[in-house]
Amino acid sequence: MLELLRRGLYEHGFTVMTAPDGETGLEIAMAHAFDAVVLDIGLPRMDGYTVMQRLRAQARTTPVLMLTARDTEDDIIRGLDLGADDYLTKPFSFPELVARLQSITRRPREGSGTTIEVGDVVVDLLRHTVTRNLRSIDLTRLEFLLLACLVRRAGQCVPRQTLMDSVWGPDHAVGPSTLDVLVNSLRAKFDAAYHTKLIGTVRGSGYIFNHHSAQQVSVAQ
Repeated sequence: MLELLRRGLYEHGFTVMTAPDGETGLEIAMAHAFDAVVLDIGLPRMDGYTVMQRLRAQARTTPVLMLTARDTEDDIIRGLDLGADDYLTKPFSFPELVARLQSITRRPREGSGTTIEVGDVVVDLLRHTVTRNLRSIDLTRLEFLLLACLVRRAGQCVPRQTLMDSVWGPDHAVGPSTLDVLVNSLRAKFDAAYHTKLIGTVRGSGYIFNHHSAQQVSVAQ
């Protein structure tokens, strides 16, 4: 599969470096500035989850597409919570792989490792501050954690379970109704005063930060 993917991506105009195992892949990913990483979960020497975790622990924000033979919700959520941008379950079509790679490389990225900028929205992960259109927005700790989770995956539907795990931790005992209350509270502070609403609902699935609606302005640092 490694060789087939290398050839296919090369034929689609990508410059590709490959690694036969997780440890080598992590070393290569740390040593180079890539536009994207395709990461299999079932790797020898170091599995994909560990590679993903160590990449993000080193503040590497390179977009990552995870490949997995596991299609259970828990496995998918685990990969996303560790910082993956998207996932594909095997077997998959090559055109879909290319399309998803093109998608994650177009998404807004974190800058210095401590801030995320999406249009006119700036989320400072270190200071726990948020500005929109250069105006500061005061949020509670839980509201901030919820917004940060949504902004990290701007343009993606974030499942309810992922949001609850990110805000309250994996051992939480809260239910979906508590999440809905928190979302409404965040919207009242973050969206209510603006004509363009950025926090959307994906019925039956979760919530989404509509990054294409965010105004594209220069933000002073």
